[in-house]
Amino acid sequence: MSQKTVILEVKDKIGTITINKPSRKNAIDTEMVNLWSDILDECKTNNEISAIILTGAGDAFCAGGDKANLGANNKIDPLQTKNHFWDHFQRIAKKTAEIDKPIIAAVNGMATGAGMDMSLHCDIRFAAKSAIFRASYAAFGLVPGNGGTYFLPRIVGTSKALELFWSTDVIDAEEALRIGLVNKVFDDKLLMEKTIEWVKNVLDQAPIPVRVIKRLIYQNINMDLLTSLDLISSHMAFARTSYDHAEAIAANEEKRKPNFEGR
Repeated sequence: MSQKTVILEVKDKIGTITINKPSRKNAIDTEMVNLWSDILDECKTNNEISAIILTGAGDAFCAGGDKANLGANNKIDPLQTKNHFWDHFQRIAKKTAEIDKPIIAAVNGMATGAGMDMSLHCDIRFAAKSAIFRASYAAFGLVPGNGGTYFLPRIVGTSKALELFWSTDVIDAEEALRIGLVNKVFDDKLLMEKTIEWVKNVLDQAPIPVRVIKRLIYQNINMDLLTSLDLISSHMAFARTSYDHAEAIAANEEKRKPNFEGR
């Protein structure tokens, strides 16, 4: 029986998704997308999962699309290619966007091409010191096919995104941190430990605001100020009357840790 190319492990309310094809630097193929898509559905609906970590097996995060299916080996016509991306490959970006639980990429090695895009789908990126990033599409005669032109300018700004896409330069973890592509950099051996530690801290907060704040942040990107303030006042109405808010105030007064129930 072949080894699964994407694995989900659930522990302490954290679902860890591992891209698991280390012999190919976790390059993406059709089987992987199918498994990944099913796992994202599980992460969205499983109440035992409150946050998600995405990482890669071995010494790479994800090397992008599997080159065994590219170049002269690409046997499909333009319409089939369009449909393949929209109906299949891009499902990962679309399904990830449907999840309002925190999603953190733990980038443990190379993240290139579509592999870099996969890290951009996540809300936050932590990187090992050995991690490298490359928006490599133009070097291979391609355009960013998995959301890169949507996500990257929103994360690092328009001109920096153009620089990365046009130059196809490799950047290391420290440079990625400097430009805001990643949020934190850890020693390689500590990456998962520190990522899990950080996520557990998030899970100690009241769960409803954690998820609502994520929705609000992404919704606000395309809103004017008055619409944003109107929306947040509606959310504040139920937050102020929730059990968890009352519990948080009581715990603060009593100098104890709150016991949140998500209601």
